[in-house]
Amino acid sequence: MGTSSGTRYLTVGLLVPDVVQDVDEFLSVSGLCRTVGRGTGDVKDYTFFSYRTCLFVPDSRRQGVDEWDPRGWWPGPLSHLCPQLCGSEGALPREGPCLPRPLTAWQKLKQLNQFPDFNNYLIFVLTRLKSEDEPTRSLSGLILKNNVKAHYQSFPPPVADFIKQECLNNIGDASSLIRATIGILITTIASKGELQMWPELLPQLCNLLNSEDYNTCEGAFGALQKICEDSSELLDSDALNRPLNIMIPKFLQFFKHCSPKIRSHAIACVNQFIMDRAQALMDNIDTFIEHLFALAVDDDPEVRKNVCRALVMLLEVRIDRLIPHMHSIIQYMLQRTQDHDENVALEACEFWLTLAEQPICKEVLASHLVQLIPILVNGMKYSEIDIILLKGDVEEDEAVPDSEQDIKPRFHKSRTVTLPHEAERPDGSEDAEDDDDDDALSDWNLRKCSAAALDVLANVFREELLPHLLPLLKGLLFHPEWVVKESGILVLGAIAEGCMQGMVPYLPELIPHLIQCLSDKKALVRSIACWTLSRYAHWVVSQPPDMHLKPLMTELLKRILDGNKRVQEAACSAFATLEEEACTELVPYLSYILDTLVFAFGKYQHKNLLILYDAIGTLADSVGHHLNQPEYIQKLMPPLIQKWNELKDEDKDLFPLLECLSSVATALQSGFLPYCEPVYQRCVTLVQKTLAQAMMYTQHPEQYEAPDKDFMIVALDLLSGLAEGLGGHVEQLVARSNIMTLLFQCMQDSMPEVRQSSFALLGDLTKACFIHVKPCIAEFMPILGTNLNPEFISVCNNATWAIGEICMQMGAEMQPYVQMVLSNLVEIINRPNTPKTLLENTAITIGRLGYVCPQEVAPMLQQFIRPWCTSLRNIRDNEEKDSAFRGICMMIGVNPGGVVQDFIFFCDAVASWVSPKDDLRDMFYKILHGFKDQVGEENWQQFSEQFPPLLKERLAAFYGV
Repeated sequence: MGTSSGTRYLTVGLLVPDVVQDVDEFLSVSGLCRTVGRGTGDVKDYTFFSYRTCLFVPDSRRQGVDEWDPRGWWPGPLSHLCPQLCGSEGALPREGPCLPRPLTAWQKLKQLNQFPDFNNYLIFVLTRLKSEDEPTRSLSGLILKNNVKAHYQSFPPPVADFIKQECLNNIGDASSLIRATIGILITTIASKGELQMWPELLPQLCNLLNSEDYNTCEGAFGALQKICEDSSELLDSDALNRPLNIMIPKFLQFFKHCSPKIRSHAIACVNQFIMDRAQALMDNIDTFIEHLFALAVDDDPEVRKNVCRALVMLLEVRIDRLIPHMHSIIQYMLQRTQDHDENVALEACEFWLTLAEQPICKEVLASHLVQLIPILVNGMKYSEIDIILLKGDVEEDEAVPDSEQDIKPRFHKSRTVTLPHEAERPDGSEDAEDDDDDDALSDWNLRKCSAAALDVLANVFREELLPHLLPLLKGLLFHPEWVVKESGILVLGAIAEGCMQGMVPYLPELIPHLIQCLSDKKALVRSIACWTLSRYAHWVVSQPPDMHLKPLMTELLKRILDGNKRVQEAACSAFATLEEEACTELVPYLSYILDTLVFAFGKYQHKNLLILYDAIGTLADSVGHHLNQPEYIQKLMPPLIQKWNELKDEDKDLFPLLECLSSVATALQSGFLPYCEPVYQRCVTLVQKTLAQAMMYTQHPEQYEAPDKDFMIVALDLLSGLAEGLGGHVEQLVARSNIMTLLFQCMQDSMPEVRQSSFALLGDLTKACFIHVKPCIAEFMPILGTNLNPEFISVCNNATWAIGEICMQMGAEMQPYVQMVLSNLVEIINRPNTPKTLLENTAITIGRLGYVCPQEVAPMLQQFIRPWCTSLRNIRDNEEKDSAFRGICMMIGVNPGGVVQDFIFFCDAVASWVSPKDDLRDMFYKILHGFKDQVGEENWQQFSEQFPPLLKERLAAFYGV
């Protein structure tokens, strides 16, 4: 590049990823980078372009904005950096010694940032250096954007003013890439609290919208759209004198602009304020809707996409305004869901998901199902690009190592203590996201959205959906083209939850067909068949085992050893669901199941190994102590312990392995003893290390990184599993460690999940070896008391449960601590909308407190007896329920008046028992007959007339009242 006389250039060779923290931002505005692979772990291939960025080096002695000039060379240390910043030896100034090479681009930039005027150079290159290529100018702007983000507050005022003025003066640059970069820079400055400090910004940008120059109007709109995205709440606030009152009507004027890009910007700006119901938009809502309808059939796909997005949001927040036009809107969305532009079709498809959540869905959509269902079903086919991205033509890839980008980050879910219920069956709804099987397309796409829409509509219309669907299904499921057949299997899985009852007559024929599809020659058919079969696992398990369970289990185990990694993953997940449903039905097949799962250990690549841990942990949870057989232990434990020994303390693969071992330890009970010591010690070490790192970070945040506390949480949960599984055998391990000291610290951690797991462990240690917990009770109880805060449901739940367990061990010695916790517990049980699990644990703990200290708790009986009874009526007979009911009986003995007003609830709770122990049954008998004798036969007759027939029957049969 030539230079004018008297100007010297410093040529900086920079590879984009080293300097632009938000690389994707650059790529999105420049369109220069191709993406290799898809999904959350995108691999960007930058190798085919890099830049020479020509930057002037500033004379930092100059101050004024108007007089600032890039020319001149300041011969300070910057000249020494030249060779390191150079992308091409030939472009270097010759003078100046060389520095050693190891400086990274980031370090070079850090050094340049010591010179205040460096940011002036960056804006100068972006806005005025027209001789440079656009990517270089844009890159300079994005480096400046990162500087603004990191330390705008320390920019000298003249530099900040110069940058702001240059942005506004050049928002109409001839290059769309430069305009977009300036827009990003403007909104970044605005987001640093500068909207209030830059009062001319919004008026100037709004004024520039009136420009007859297209570039100026488009640049200003692009900047405004970014500001609306980043600062929507602020724009609708008194702090800025509510500029939306002017901006919204202004934007609406541009819905009719001749340029599609401007129309698209205008809708996108207004769309930012729909969900927050901005008053300025609500005042103009009818005009807005009218303008949207006018643009409904716009030629530009981006405009149509924004129209669809607006209607979807309005459906959620202002359905009242759409109802008069609903028939037309539905017809429009039916067309748009088939739009030839997939982005438009996807945005329109969201409409059905949102409509399904509205009370009027059934009423307004029923007559349109005949059109809608085929459209959704058609959208569920893989597109050609999907198949390429999923490597749909690759049938065997089990030997190909996973790239790290393929593996989603895992987050451990802390342990929550729950109670067993009557007629309870496992419901994986909390952690199973029931997603169909194309994880590599982790972007939300039309196939996923169509499947999700069909799923939610099946839950709204139930069996009414089937007449529209069944004629299509048969043609799909038996179609010769694999892509069509695969979509039919997905359809069948999507409707499983909502249409289960209506599908039951067809399942005896369909399930064998699906099991057959597990052997299809196409891997994508085999994998979706795994997922769909898992959705019908509950029905399969309800049939005689030989009919469907055994064939399904056999074929799924074969697929677990499939040669295709996607099929392995789908089969493992499906098998985990089957395990949850089948529970002890699997016991006869344990040897075969374990042989398969253990063989997979030697076969799986990294990603599927993590899913395999989950399948093994779920198996242990499902079959429980049946796993505690020498033959099974010998198969299962060696590979697990080998993996345990291979992993380093800082390896996140420990998370799923620790979770798996926690389930295995609980199931194996004493069978885990030979393996427990090294596992226990490592868990204690993980907790200790994490606490030490957290302390160092707290004291010296500038020197140390914050630790990943998930390591500590999973370790605490595995210690819980050991305590629960080993029972009293854990005592010696606890005696030889400092776990109680560590637990005291964990119980006070700032992170709720750490406290949640700590209280679970405290409860388990209380049950297993109270001798080590008792000396700490005086210190632990106040901490437990302060955590009875339902704002953190799971923490509160586990603290409540732990207090109940401590009660049972302390007995009458609990007396000094009753007042510390009782009022909080009573408040929780009377709180509206408290989750069922927390209510149940609270009721159990109140009952247990009353059992050991009836004199202290009974005076408050009237304040909690009704919610107490309703909370526990559905709990299965067990030890926890037994101790709680003994407590309530003892409290009634101390304060019978406390139960009089709500005695019917007590009767109902007593009747919930199937087989109470004899002495507890006697306690119930005495209270019931005592009450009856007290009120007299006639009053009792009147009182018992209120009982539902079943309650009356049970009380008469069991207690003779």
